[in-house]
This record gives sequence, structure tokens and C-alpha cells, in this order.
Amino acid sequence: MPKTGKNDHARKDELPSTLQRSDQKAQDTFAKTYDSAMESYDNDESRAARAAYASLKHSYEKVGDHWEPKEKRGPSDERAEKGLGADEPTAGGVDANASKKHLLERARELDISGRSSMDKEELVKALQKANDAATRKARGK
Repeated sequence: MPKTGKNDHARKDELPSTLQRSDQKAQDTFAKTYDSAMESYDNDESRAARAAYASLKHSYEKVGDHWEPKEKRGPSDERAEKGLGADEPTAGGVDANASKKHLLERARELDISGRSSMDKEELVKALQKANDAATRKARGK
């Protein structure tokens, strides 16, 4: 996993592939949080990765195979709102707290069919599915 290095930037080849296709600020946010969490959690990689993704999702949302800045900073789903120990499933990087209009725009960008008749919950699930498919495709799987 990432370690910040020269000029305090993450080594791109150590980042998850979705972050390798994202802007430098997203990469640095993930890497710095990961490195700090590794120290705090006695080198528990799984826990550090969860902390890094939680930090990233506060400012970024997953769009297809990469991360883009959110319109408004803050928790991205119910699980993030409740914090550690929450049982709710994560929205997988989709900004489930965004407006329906925003979710429809993202769905249009990802060419999700049937989007105009979906409610907000259906849009979130469709976006998760489209993001996962785009990531698999980008990884060549």
C-alpha cells in the first residue's frame, strides 16, 4: 500500500487502481490517511485501508473507474454518518447523500439505462453496479 514520498506525494504504483486513475489530491488524501492509520493501528493494513477510503469518500465520489471531487464535502452514506461500528452497508463510493438530480447526472455520464424512472435508492445501486463494471473493465478483468 502507499507511502508518501518525495514532495509528500503518494507513489502511484502502490495505490489502488481506481486511485491511480484519479487526481493527485485524491491520491494524496488516501495515501496520507493510510500512512497515518498504519502508525495508529499497529500496521493493520485492512484497518488502515478502511480509514483511508473513509477519508477519501468525505471529499470524493467514485465515478466509473476513478474518483472525482464531490460538490459538497461530508459523509457519503448512512454508514459514514454513523461512524465506526455502524452496521449499514457502504454505498461503495457513490455519494448516496447527494441530491437525486446529482445522481441522475452521474447516471447519465455512465449511460445507465432506465435512470429517469429510478428513485434515489435505485440510482445509488445502479451507480454502484456501473462503477464496479467500469473498474473491472479498466483492470482488464
